[in-house]
Amino acid sequence: MQKLLEKKHPLAIRWMHWINFPLLTMMIWSGILIYWANQVYGIRLFGYELFKFFPPWFFEISKVDFWGYKIPDYLPPWAYEWTNIPQRLAEGMQLHFFFMWLFAINGLIYVIYTIVSGEWRSILPVPSSLKRAPLVALHDAHIVKEKPPQGKYNDAQRIAYTSVIVMGMGSVLTGLSIYKPLQLSFLTALFGGYEWARWIHFWLTISFVLFFLVHVFQVIMAGWRNFRSMITGYDIVDAVEPNAEPIKAGEEATV
Repeated sequence: MQKLLEKKHPLAIRWMHWINFPLLTMMIWSGILIYWANQVYGIRLFGYELFKFFPPWFFEISKVDFWGYKIPDYLPPWAYEWTNIPQRLAEGMQLHFFFMWLFAINGLIYVIYTIVSGEWRSILPVPSSLKRAPLVALHDAHIVKEKPPQGKYNDAQRIAYTSVIVMGMGSVLTGLSIYKPLQLSFLTALFGGYEWARWIHFWLTISFVLFFLVHVFQVIMAGWRNFRSMITGYDIVDAVEPNAEPIKAGEEATV
C-alpha cells in the first residue's frame, strides 16, 4: 500500500513537549529530596496510618545482616557522600521553586497555544472516549487485534493528555498555596488549608510520576514511529482509499 507523509505535531507543540521533559524531571527529583527530608505523607484511614512511602522498615532494613554483611556495606563510602539525601532539603527546595516557574510558564504557553491554534479539538475527550479507551489499552497490550478508531490522538491519549493539563494546573496552584500560604491565604483556604494543599500536591506528584512511567512505556511499545513524529512533526501513514472518508479531529468515528 502506498505511504504518505502526514503532518502531525506543530513545531510549537514539539518544543514545549521536549522542554517540559527536563523540567518535569527536575521537579520530581527536587520533590523527592524535599519529601525524603520530611516524609509526612502516607495513606491514612480514620486516623490510622496504613502505608508510608518510606516506612520504618525501609530504614531499619539496613540493620539486617545477610551472611554477615549489612546492606550499606555493599555501597562504597562515596555513594553516601554523593547522595547525602538527609542534608539536601534546602537544595531540593531551591531547585523546586526555581523550576516551578519555568514549568508553570511552559504549561501556560502550551494551554494558550492549544486554545488559539485549535489544537484543543484533537486533545479534549469526546463523549465516547471513556467507553473506547479500554479498547485502546487492550489493543496496545496485543490482547485485541482490531485497532480502535483514531484521529490525531486515540481516546486513551485524549483522556491522558487532558488529565495531565488538569494535574499540572492543580500542581501549580497547590504549590503556590504551599510556597506562600500567608500571601496567598485565599488560595490555601480554597484547598482546605495548608495541610490539605500539601496532601493534594503530593498525590498530584505521584500521579505525574505514574503518567511519566506509563507514557515512556507506551512510547517504547509503539516503537520508533511515534518518537520520530514528535521530533520531525510528521508521521508516515497509509494512503486513504479513494472512496473512504477520513476521520476529522474531534469527530466521532463509527466502528
